[in-house]
Amino acid sequence: MFITRTRITVATIAAGALLFAAACGDDSDSMSGTDHGTSSSTAAPATSAARTDFNNADVTFLQMMYPHHAQAVEMAKLVPSHTQNPQLLALAADVEKAQAPEMEQMSSLLQSFGKPAPTAGGGHEGHGMPGMMSAEQMSALQAASGAEFDRMWLEMMIQHHAGAIDMAKTELADGVNPDAQALARSVITAQEAEIATMRTMLGQS
Repeated sequence: MFITRTRITVATIAAGALLFAAACGDDSDSMSGTDHGTSSSTAAPATSAARTDFNNADVTFLQMMYPHHAQAVEMAKLVPSHTQNPQLLALAADVEKAQAPEMEQMSSLLQSFGKPAPTAGGGHEGHGMPGMMSAEQMSALQAASGAEFDRMWLEMMIQHHAGAIDMAKTELADGVNPDAQALARSVITAQEAEIATMRTMLGQS
């Protein structure tokens, strides 16, 4: 009788141990499944598909406007070392402050379209972009100073801005991407206002 009870007790303990182990296994599997779910959701954005709400006009606008803006920023950076005109210094600072962040936005949009990030290289050649300065014009601007620099810079930037406005209007007519079109409207509004300011400054000189 004692032996029988002992065997029953041992069997009961063994069965309990097996149930405990099974329960732990379920918890482990459950935790493992939770971890896998978190991992896959975290990785999802990195493999998300490129946007499809754009057309060739949007891509062309962004690819061309990037080096166009880069040249405007280059011209703005020349101002502090070539003139002491406070109005021109302030205007150049505004140009750089507005256009450098827009260049980042253009790069980000192109990458979201699955396109390569743009570059500012070869900007002086213009590649048919309206308002771009030639290498000779940029060299002449760099060689000028004082009132001569002020006049050259204003005349060149008016031409540069007019070209950017033409490109932005083409985007509004032919593009479809809402972000690219919002950027085009921003370019038109800001640069038309700056053209008016620059024309006034030329009239005062």
